[in-house]
Amino acid sequence: MENNAKRLIIGISGASGINYGIRLLEILKNIDVESHLVMSKAAVVTAGTESRCKISDVAGLADVVYKVDDIGASIASGSFKTMGMLIVPCSVKTMSEINSGVTSTLLTRAADVNLKERRKLVLMVREAPLHLGHLRTMTSLTEMGAIISPPVPALYCNPTSIEEMIDQTLGRLLDLFDIEVPNLQRWKS
Repeated sequence: MENNAKRLIIGISGASGINYGIRLLEILKNIDVESHLVMSKAAVVTAGTESRCKISDVAGLADVVYKVDDIGASIASGSFKTMGMLIVPCSVKTMSEINSGVTSTLLTRAADVNLKERRKLVLMVREAPLHLGHLRTMTSLTEMGAIISPPVPALYCNPTSIEEMIDQTLGRLLDLFDIEVPNLQRWKS
């Protein structure tokens, strides 16, 4: 990678669960990974509903922030080297747009670029219950190389707070990029 930087693109869409995306940025800030953030317009609305954080505070956690309509941004090009991309949380709308390949924002364009470059694309899809169309979209994206990883809590580590559950889930997502998160509890038999 350029300048030996470990880079991850972090997308935050409008699905419920924005605290996962905010906490992910906090974790990356504390380990040696450069974060490139793009948020959908719906994510900005959701942030106001679900979080006490101001958008400027969320943006301040990232190393680089892009506007969702900046289609010419570096993360929209395959020549911009990254480890991949996580969309945390990922709405069904965002997931569906990525699946179609008809991208209308920087968020979905960056995801499309990661697929075409065969880089890891992890979608923390936040929807339940799922209908057949959702499942077919997930299957299609998996066949294209994406990883679908809903935020399923790991109860074997006996979390005592929502924050512990969020951290455990995010640690497992970062495992997919071989990024070690301190204090991640692993299964022990």
